[in-house]
Amino acid sequence: MYVIMDERPMVTDGYVASFSREGVSAVGLRATDFKGWLQTAREPDLDAVQGFLLGDCEQRPALPELIQKRSRAPIIAMIETRCLTETLDLFTAGIDDVVRKPVHVREIMARTESVWRRSQRSTAKAVMDRTARLKVYFDGRDPDIDGETIALPRRERQILELLIRNRGRRLTKEQVFNAVYGAFTSDVDESVVESHISKLRKKLREKLSFDPIEVRRYLGYAFVS
Repeated sequence: MYVIMDERPMVTDGYVASFSREGVSAVGLRATDFKGWLQTAREPDLDAVQGFLLGDCEQRPALPELIQKRSRAPIIAMIETRCLTETLDLFTAGIDDVVRKPVHVREIMARTESVWRRSQRSTAKAVMDRTARLKVYFDGRDPDIDGETIALPRRERQILELLIRNRGRRLTKEQVFNAVYGAFTSDVDESVVESHISKLRKKLREKLSFDPIEVRRYLGYAFVS
């Protein structure tokens, strides 16, 4: 799930729609609503956030510090025109990356994943053994194993990406559901996660000859080497 903050509903609605077309859940908030949500959101909801996209608002320079107190998700700022001073100020404030509008959501997804990789590089090196055969792109493309593309339904691909991004960390069914369907979704039952993961595990076992997803009843799921 992506969280978009901007004072203009036209901007937030536009990006929410663009993420939706890519099969990615997103929510748009104004600055005042954003701060209130950030302070009161439950941990599973915050864990579901893949990235924060901050548009124009007076409070933007103060938001990274507030976000980082509750979430480790990448923070990307959108600017209207190229301005060195503004860009440097945003980086100083704690922004992870700065992009100029208009920017395609697939580029935003790739940039947030780049930040995730940098933050987890030391952990990833320690567990890249047999699963190194599996390559995941995090930008809407299907993964491949040994160079062969594995066609996955959108939800299965998103779950795989989520588990790999959190490699070695156990995620509950609620966390997986919130990340894939959105923390504000109420018309889909959480039990759908079990079906998606069961199908995904079967496909990965057939190609890898072992099961890289560990399932513990009542505890959740983890991608392991």
